[in-house]
Amino acid sequence: MADLMKGKRGLVMGVANERSIAWGIAKALAEEGAELAFSYQGEAFGKRVEPLAASVGSDLLVDVDVNDDASMDAAFAALKDKWGTIDFVVHAIAYSDKNELTGRFVNTSRDNFKNSLSISCYSLIDVSRRAAELMPEGGSIITLTYQGSNRVTPFYNVMGVAKAALESTVRYLANDLGPDGIRVNAISPGPMKTLAGAAIGGARKTFRQTEANAPLRANATLEAVGGTAVYLCSPQGACTTGEIIRVDGGYHVLGMPQPENL
Repeated sequence: MADLMKGKRGLVMGVANERSIAWGIAKALAEEGAELAFSYQGEAFGKRVEPLAASVGSDLLVDVDVNDDASMDAAFAALKDKWGTIDFVVHAIAYSDKNELTGRFVNTSRDNFKNSLSISCYSLIDVSRRAAELMPEGGSIITLTYQGSNRVTPFYNVMGVAKAALESTVRYLANDLGPDGIRVNAISPGPMKTLAGAAIGGARKTFRQTEANAPLRANATLEAVGGTAVYLCSPQGACTTGEIIRVDGGYHVLGMPQPENL
């Protein structure tokens, strides 16, 4: 332990289970000395998150629906009452109807488009506005994206559009909040075996394809993503903002599969 995050406090949003990317980040931050709070949505997810939170010494859990202003206000009020200020937020929240992540993008429904963009993108703006009020001395906000934002990925569909909007949002927030000493960045892992990833059609094939062709011949691990998050939240990342940092084994640099896979 290097204690890079000793004395720092923050909120981790989006842990679903022990295989969640958000959990990999939470573990890495805790191992570096950070004090954590967790959000969840609904009793079922609360039961999953509670033992994980306890394992890193946290008993501060808040039930949050990012589509509900009162719920968001209550969550950040709870953080203010408990800690007064925070130093970082990890935003690992995204959603789309899984029935629309298996067919053609052209068939995206209006309702699912609006809901996907609201939960997966607008929630970062909403979270950042509230978090900034609790960061009088600056801080770090991290979200998660995926290369389907700028390259067509089978069945990613409306989530690709949502992630493209999210990445643009990161840049605008970085500019808005920079004068307050608040950094805003995104981490873009390659395919990972998570609950959210499993909802996308052909997820297993995509996972195998990237592993076989990435320059490192490997997909991202929770530990690698967690380490990147520690960098972004710690003083080591003091001059990094507005970035989309890829943790994908180098897959994003390719124009074609490796020769042996053509």
